[in-house]
Amino acid sequence: MLTRSCSKSGVASGPTQLQGSQPCISRHGVRGQQIENQLDYGDLWTNTGYVFTQPDGIPVVPDRVTQDFARLVREAGLPHLTLHGLRHAHATLMLTSGVHLKIVSERLGHSNIAITADTYSHVLPGMQEAAAEAVELLLRRSDSV
Repeated sequence: MLTRSCSKSGVASGPTQLQGSQPCISRHGVRGQQIENQLDYGDLWTNTGYVFTQPDGIPVVPDRVTQDFARLVREAGLPHLTLHGLRHAHATLMLTSGVHLKIVSERLGHSNIAITADTYSHVLPGMQEAAAEAVELLLRRSDSV
C-alpha cells in the first residue's frame, strides 16, 4: 500500500509507515467502488495502489482528503477532529475494549508492538487495574469451588 503526503516541498509518495509493516484495514467498500470505476474507465483507469483515488484511479491530493474530512465533521456537528485524531481514538477504543495490543499494533501498521505500547501507554494503567480485578474475581471463584 502506498501513501502520499504534503509538505512545504510538495507531494511525496512512498510505502506506508515503516518498511515491513502493513496496516490491517477493511476497505471493501472503497475497493468495490474502485473496481466499478476501473470497469467504467477501462483503459483510461490508472492502477496506482492508493486507497484514496479519483474515479479514474489517479491519487487525490492529500490535503483534499483532510479538507473533505474536516467538512464532513463540521456538517455532522461534531467537535473538531482530525484524521490523526480519529486514528488515535480508534486505537484507544480498541485497547480499552480489551483488544490485544498485538492486534492493535498490526491494525495501525506499526513495525513492532513496542511502538504501539509506547504511544498508547497512557491507556494501559487503567487496563492494569481491570486485569487485576479480573484475576481477583477468578481467584474468588476458585476459592468457592
